[in-house]
Amino acid sequence: MAVTRGLEGIIATTSSISSIIDDSLSYVGYDIDVLAENSSFEEVVFLLWNRRLPTEAELNELKQELADNAELPAPLLEQLKLMPLNNVHPMAVLRSVVSLLGVYDKDADFMDESSNYQKALRLQAKIPTIVTAFSRLRKGLDPIAPRKDLSFAANFLYMLTGEEPESIAVEAFNKALVLHADHELNASTFTARVCVATLSDVYSGITSAIGALKGPLHGGANEAVMKMLTEIGGVDNVDAYIFKKMEKKEKIMGFGHRVYRKGDPRAKHLKEMASKLTELTGQSELYDMSIRIEELLKEKKNLVPNVDFFSASVYHSLEIDHDLFTPIFAVSRVSGWLAHILEQYENNRLIRPRADYTGPERAVYIPVHER
Repeated sequence: MAVTRGLEGIIATTSSISSIIDDSLSYVGYDIDVLAENSSFEEVVFLLWNRRLPTEAELNELKQELADNAELPAPLLEQLKLMPLNNVHPMAVLRSVVSLLGVYDKDADFMDESSNYQKALRLQAKIPTIVTAFSRLRKGLDPIAPRKDLSFAANFLYMLTGEEPESIAVEAFNKALVLHADHELNASTFTARVCVATLSDVYSGITSAIGALKGPLHGGANEAVMKMLTEIGGVDNVDAYIFKKMEKKEKIMGFGHRVYRKGDPRAKHLKEMASKLTELTGQSELYDMSIRIEELLKEKKNLVPNVDFFSASVYHSLEIDHDLFTPIFAVSRVSGWLAHILEQYENNRLIRPRADYTGPERAVYIPVHER
């Protein structure tokens, strides 16, 4: 039996949601460059879930539905307050609270198309509220209720800080959400589809996906990038730091990708926003360090940045805590997870691969008293 470790290059399903062809990413046929420069995140959510762009009326309706579903159930908020908020990774909290959302949803186990769509709306709307409430509670601050007059991106930043964000911050965060929304059959998306292929519920699928995203080889990369930049400390230290990493054959986070060969098409958009934001906030050295690292890795290893590399500087410039970078990834990627879950339900088949057994054969059982 031929084995492909990590399922690399294996086609596991068909999908009409997103594609990566010749190092180009598209959502339902729309190039990521076009969407990043022109679309709101809400428009991308509609596109992923419905496989077409919305009319103005449909987009306004979706925005209203997301706003109407953004608040958390009061008992769940009280349980969140009881968690050990300062001694746990935010992704563990997000995973647990999303699972609890299913407990408070009376329709959680209804599997008809309409019920699943409503669950998708609730999850998309509530995950930003969970992340921001957690962030404030662990600082001894009260959570801030979502506002219905703000965009999805602006509302997240508002709930995080209590202040209405500047337009450039909203632009940067909206762009990051659009770029992270979906990415074909990545690890967390595949996990979600495997889960719901058993006909488990939407909440179980999203909880499973969050568990997969928590790993540093998937969603944790941008947090690791920020840790690296902090350790380097300045442009003059970049060369020595990177050369030492290469000598030890240590992985440099934010570079390389399992799928892309010539480069991640999403990276350039966040590179541009990182340049603008670091200059605006007086942190240009962060960007300068990033550019020098990019130059060295291209020259020495022929590696180019992926989407995680410059997103770290963008989020840092928005004064977002570093350990919230991965939960923010989930705030966006849940749109893609939900699209894939709904697609899986449409034409479901249990996902059950085989394994090539490499253990002992024809073992002779010896009773315990004779061993």
